[in-house]
Amino acid sequence: MSKEKIIIKTKNLNLWYDDNHALIDVNLNMQPNKVTALIGPSGCGKSTLIRCFNRMNDVITGCKIKGQVEYHGENIYGPKVDAVEIRKKIGMVFQKPNPFPKSIYENIAYGPRVQGMNNKKKLDKIVEKSLKDAALWEEVKDRLNDSAMGLSGGQQQRLCIARSLAIEPEIILMDEPCSSLDPIATAKIEDLINELKKNYTVIIVTHNMQQAARVSDYTAYMYLGKMIEYGKTKQIFEKPKEDLTEKYITGRFG
Repeated sequence: MSKEKIIIKTKNLNLWYDDNHALIDVNLNMQPNKVTALIGPSGCGKSTLIRCFNRMNDVITGCKIKGQVEYHGENIYGPKVDAVEIRKKIGMVFQKPNPFPKSIYENIAYGPRVQGMNNKKKLDKIVEKSLKDAALWEEVKDRLNDSAMGLSGGQQQRLCIARSLAIEPEIILMDEPCSSLDPIATAKIEDLINELKKNYTVIIVTHNMQQAARVSDYTAYMYLGKMIEYGKTKQIFEKPKEDLTEKYITGRFG
């Protein structure tokens, strides 16, 4: 029997913000080209956990981490690992769309430019491909020089996804990407997530359990900084092994 591939693995991961023990002995294996949803009540550690995967917590004063986060078998908190390189491979899309106050084109070209790409033809190709992969090209191809701030909220969020794709990551982290969007824009993002997993690994934090059930292959339920249960989404929602998971999913708790 072939061994399942693992792209992200946590080993006894603990995190403190000063005296607050926010993550407690989290152990998790994530497969490539799958969508993994992190669910659980507010303050349970979901966003904190995904920020460990691309070392976003490094910039928070008073943050202390013990344990390991392995990416392709290498501990990303090892002494020789460059956090900037990690963030190129593990991109992030935030809760609220945060386009730069620049043109649509320049939003996408920004990352490749920072990495030293100045060839106009190559940049044009990157911009087009990223917008197509984010299902936004047809809507904006005739106004690439317009300000990104003029896009709707849903379009801005897809632009931010396109911006993260432009630097060719392998993993895309999404922290409540639909929380500020209407149902139509949310449906477009969910359709996009299903398309993205063909070429990327997607890890999404969501408060919306229906969304988790719709878009994810695997689901992890967290409570008070602990990983309570992790498994295939169908199993988690239909036959959870842990009483706490069942109570949360049936709405009796959390």
